[in-house]
Amino acid sequence: MGLFDYLAKWLGLKKKEVNVLVVGLDNSGKSTIINHFKTEESKSHDIVPTIGFNVEKFKNKSLQFTAFDMSGQGRYRNLWEHYYRECHGIIFVIDSADKMRMVVAKDELDSMLQHQDLKNRRIPILFFANKMDMREAVSSVKCSSLMGLEQVRDKPWHICASNAKTGEGLHEGVEWLTDQLKELVNVKK
Repeated sequence: MGLFDYLAKWLGLKKKEVNVLVVGLDNSGKSTIINHFKTEESKSHDIVPTIGFNVEKFKNKSLQFTAFDMSGQGRYRNLWEHYYRECHGIIFVIDSADKMRMVVAKDELDSMLQHQDLKNRRIPILFFANKMDMREAVSSVKCSSLMGLEQVRDKPWHICASNAKTGEGLHEGVEWLTDQLKELVNVKK
């Protein structure tokens, strides 16, 4: 680290970096959500299903996010666990209009929370109850109940109703996550 980098960090001018894992079942809107936070020149105009994972960067307040956008397809979900140890926070995207697969999403969440690399960590989890514009969508309160979020007592969590296409609810959620991560980053010093 050079003198100017050290000085900028000491003065609080340099953004702190955090790793965030973005997970959820396929077609829940993970990539569309991440795309919303990218700069205009780096936004994708055509969102395609993620194969494996993508790494994206975006900024919010004084944090530089590195988002690991993980595929939610069944055959790729086992990749999620390889990123648990290095992540500072999790964004879990739920398709609120897909009640049939909510049980699968809950199973994936339960499995993730029991993993040895996350089990004993107080890592913040932001849930997006996405696709609220769909007629079949259930409320974020109903999503919370179906996902059993009231049972998550050892980690800070927050759920936001969202629409990844319009951006509704996204900033509220990322603001909450940013505040949680800033506390975590400051505690680690």
